[in-house]
Amino acid sequence: MSQVKLYMKASRIQVLPIMLIPVILGALAAYVWAGKFHALLLIITLIGSGAAHLFSNLINDLWDYRNGVDVAAKEMDGTISTNSGFLASGTMKEETFARFTWIIFSIAVLAAILLSIMSGWPVIVFGALGGFIAYFYVAPPLKFGYRGKGYSEIGILLAFGVLPIAGSYYVQTSSFDYRAILLSLPIGLLTTLILFNHHFLHWQADKQSGKKTLVVVWGEDRALGFSKLLLFLAYASLLLCIILEILPFYALIGILTAIPLYLTYGRLNRANRAFGFLPLMKASLKATINCGMIMMISLIIQGLLQS
Repeated sequence: MSQVKLYMKASRIQVLPIMLIPVILGALAAYVWAGKFHALLLIITLIGSGAAHLFSNLINDLWDYRNGVDVAAKEMDGTISTNSGFLASGTMKEETFARFTWIIFSIAVLAAILLSIMSGWPVIVFGALGGFIAYFYVAPPLKFGYRGKGYSEIGILLAFGVLPIAGSYYVQTSSFDYRAILLSLPIGLLTTLILFNHHFLHWQADKQSGKKTLVVVWGEDRALGFSKLLLFLAYASLLLCIILEILPFYALIGILTAIPLYLTYGRLNRANRAFGFLPLMKASLKATINCGMIMMISLIIQGLLQS
């Protein structure tokens, strides 16, 4: 494996769309609602947000390894590790992995500073909040992703919904709009659903290593019920955005993306092997990307019709 591919795999770059879609949605909202669109600002925002997301993946792997979660997931039968596994397997030295992690973080910081100069100081606030959530999700002393109190789910909703959409909107307009918060709910809740469902793949290893996700605290049956609730809330918020005319009526097509994911729940039992949850994970990711794309296309069409 080449060095470039090695680093790309370590950062789990394949899931980058779940961050880039909200950023683009925020910029499109600025175009539709305020008539403002700056391509250069969007490009810099995409680079900075993308780097912040990759940093989140890397720092999560780094601290999961240091806390023993990574090793437990690798060694325990019947669990599926969702990180790169490079540290637990010895593919990459911890020092090298950490150095790469902070280089990526530096790119995110530089982008935030540049955008703050071009659009206003609140950009730094958006970036700082995102960085705080990314780092202390797994890092001491907070490690709020390990506490099993729902803090991690709130953090994901903010980091992959509210902050990228409201932040991207602000970068384009240098102003705030409450509609950006509402627009962030469908994609933010769907991304929260992805992160929540991925805990099913290794919850027993999490339990052994002391990582108290809600799946560990509640058990599979109750956690599946909450997973379905997140699904309902995500698409209910999409409908709310359409009713309030934040999204055009033809964004209703996005509700169809819930069907394959909803049907996946029917194939699960009250207790399942980790591999039984893989279809749920894949369906969650697919629904999020497809729904986000439909939201984007709807705003593009609305913007073109207005011009």
